[in-house]
Amino acid sequence: MKKRKRPPARKNYKKTWKLGQKEFNTQYFDINKDGELMIREGNYQYNVYDLAKKFGSAVEIFLPSILEERLSTLFRTVALNTKRLSYKGKFTYHFPMKVNQNKEFMLPLVSEGAHLECASANDLWIVKKLWEGENFHSKIKVLCNGPKTEQYIALIKKLREAGLTIIPIIEDAEELKLFKGFNGDLGIRINLQSKVKSHWDKKIDRFGLMLDEILELGKIRNLKILHYHIGSQIQVENDMIVALREAFNAYKKIREINPTLDTINIGGGFAIPYEKKKMYSVESVIYRTMKSLKDMSDKAAIPHPNIIVEWGRHITAPAQITVYRIVAAKPIHGASVAKQWYIIDGSFMNDLLDTWAIHQKWHITPVNNMDAKHRHRVWLAGLSCDSDDKYAASDGYLLLPALEDLEEGEAQYIAIFDTGAYQDAFSSHHCLLSSPAKIVLQNGIVTVARRRETPDDVGKLFGW
Repeated sequence: MKKRKRPPARKNYKKTWKLGQKEFNTQYFDINKDGELMIREGNYQYNVYDLAKKFGSAVEIFLPSILEERLSTLFRTVALNTKRLSYKGKFTYHFPMKVNQNKEFMLPLVSEGAHLECASANDLWIVKKLWEGENFHSKIKVLCNGPKTEQYIALIKKLREAGLTIIPIIEDAEELKLFKGFNGDLGIRINLQSKVKSHWDKKIDRFGLMLDEILELGKIRNLKILHYHIGSQIQVENDMIVALREAFNAYKKIREINPTLDTINIGGGFAIPYEKKKMYSVESVIYRTMKSLKDMSDKAAIPHPNIIVEWGRHITAPAQITVYRIVAAKPIHGASVAKQWYIIDGSFMNDLLDTWAIHQKWHITPVNNMDAKHRHRVWLAGLSCDSDDKYAASDGYLLLPALEDLEEGEAQYIAIFDTGAYQDAFSSHHCLLSSPAKIVLQNGIVTVARRRETPDDVGKLFGW
């Protein structure tokens, strides 16, 4: 192959690939003069192409600095609006562990002031491990959502007796009976009638109680939190405010019976612009949330509620990218929109299950040859033998560099953005494929958090 000639430098490839833009969460990424993807961490920078060649692929690249910056931005925004609006309630961020239970994700969040939310006994086991190791400040608070098994309840009570501020969120009337005499605060989950446009827009919600059911329970000892969750990846900002207004009206009625109630937990659902289309901002949502609660509280002549949010995806998704190498190309027969399959050295069904499960679309860029003169319309396919192990963008195709233009011995890599939420927990080993390795970039230092699995590693998972 002939050495590839680079096109004129005047073209803005950074704009082409939607990098360096805060509204798209890509302000941490850039392109160097050789057309290669760069990650910026303050004054440190990392060449993703060099990392992929050194550590191999598939590889997940995690940046704790992004987690810390996003959480810090959230806290600063709340502080600004607390002062601006004279809001009297307190604000707490609880990280929902189901989003990413990896140690390298959780520890930076806790160190930056996040509290935790659990959804299972095994989630809570991790909390127990950290608590007993004296890794938590005594003021950390842990919420316990999800159905309560005997094991889960026993661990909640054990940790409460050990001095941890742990608050079970009651899902139904039977659960409330199981916590009779519980020596601590309680929360209760309400099933709102407001519906939103989101990944989770079921007509019937199996979680929580209806308002009438909560009122029928009468006075609940030490009831502190009214919790709701209306969707995942909520697409319209105003839907959040509509649900908040319904929740506040319920809060008022429940508080008349339970004067200890002082907190509204609005759950998760804050969306990520996966496809790099403009969405709402954290600044706008926080302002409207606090302004709405202040106005409604003042009108009702009751104290401003404390606010809890559980925006896991918003904080963690942008902090990781996943890099693959294109290992083969083949023509697509019978399709007009795309002409070639590009086969990656990983699996969408295994590594990025949301691609298959909820048809998640991702922002995908080349890692090298970002300034390629020739690009093909392609579909991507994984290494498994499953026909569902594939990906095409919303437009029906991706435009990626033409492989025939590669220099001798050069491989083409691609980066998939915003993979820091849910994907690790959902990952599998279909066709006994190995999970990606994982590296951590922090303070200019690269460390390996998870080595690449060998056939022995994967086989042992299945008893071999």
